[in-house]
Amino acid sequence: MIPNKRFISLDVFRGLIICLMIIVNTPGSHDTSFALLQHANWNGFTLADLVFPSFLFAVGNALFFSMQKWKTMTQGQVLAKIGKRTLLLFLLGYLLYWFPFFETNTQGHIVFKSFAGTRIMGVLQRIALCYGIASLLIYYLKPKGALIVSAIILVAYPGLLFWLGDPGNKLNMVGNAVTKFDLWLLGPDHMNHGEVVPFEPEGILSTLPAITNVVAGYLVGWYIQTAGKTKRMLLRLIATGAGLTFLGLCWNYVIPINKNLWTSSFVVHSTGLDCLLLAAIIYIADFLNITRWTWFFEVFGKNALFIYLLSEVAAILLRATHLYKWIFNHIFTMAGMYTGSFLFAIWFMLMCWLTGYILDKRKIYIRV
Repeated sequence: MIPNKRFISLDVFRGLIICLMIIVNTPGSHDTSFALLQHANWNGFTLADLVFPSFLFAVGNALFFSMQKWKTMTQGQVLAKIGKRTLLLFLLGYLLYWFPFFETNTQGHIVFKSFAGTRIMGVLQRIALCYGIASLLIYYLKPKGALIVSAIILVAYPGLLFWLGDPGNKLNMVGNAVTKFDLWLLGPDHMNHGEVVPFEPEGILSTLPAITNVVAGYLVGWYIQTAGKTKRMLLRLIATGAGLTFLGLCWNYVIPINKNLWTSSFVVHSTGLDCLLLAAIIYIADFLNITRWTWFFEVFGKNALFIYLLSEVAAILLRATHLYKWIFNHIFTMAGMYTGSFLFAIWFMLMCWLTGYILDKRKIYIRV
């Protein structure tokens, strides 16, 4: 029988990742954001690159606790629950890219924004697919089976990249298997256009290895809960984290650490760092019992997905009304372009946190 006593550190971890995600996504200007808070151009790894895989890892942590409730439910009820949450998350992600649903045409008239040019995949869409598939793997194959499938995916995925990619461009932005698959299935109009060519950083094929980030989060959550608050648990978590981080760096010489393609080396490296980060939080909060700082991140953790959605919608509206640029240029640039850009991100994050704090005070927790 697995005890269901929740570690405060798991909520803090999720809240810390949401906090960092908002800071990375909403600097005053992406052109003057500190290098650590910018994603690697292609191969490589920065702090910003740790955010998304860590969120998937946190989804896996939370999945462990959700699945404890499924034990009293029928198979049909479980499948309905998984399907409903998967579809809702995917739909919310799609609507986020379609928002604000209207645009100005070449004649200056406000018209309904066409479906034809709306991006299909994205952050929430990937979370939805990874959650849905990981849930089914764990539910039907149990943790051991899900771990075996995850290992097979990580070993097979580089083979797909080398087999399906264009000769000479197998791991480049143009000609890689991920882009080719998205162009074939989605079409260029439904892909991200933030680069010089249509490229989807949350592509369909590259979602396959991302599933393992969720499975890893589940397995770590399961182990922590099963082992309890012991030094042995903490040491094993640290050893696992260090081992995976090192393995990812070694694998980098075979297939580069690359968030855009979500390479296997990227998955292993980021999972190792997540284990180390979670171990550090557990040691401080659960072993040393130093918790005065944790409440700030718990506010984010208790309404994680809602606060993320709020941050994205608020940023879209501020940019659409040009307030985003005005606030940065007229207030925060007084601290300098780079420092001002960072302070703007901190301010924006705090505004989102304040909303979460008000909801927490009123015991309002919005589940997706």
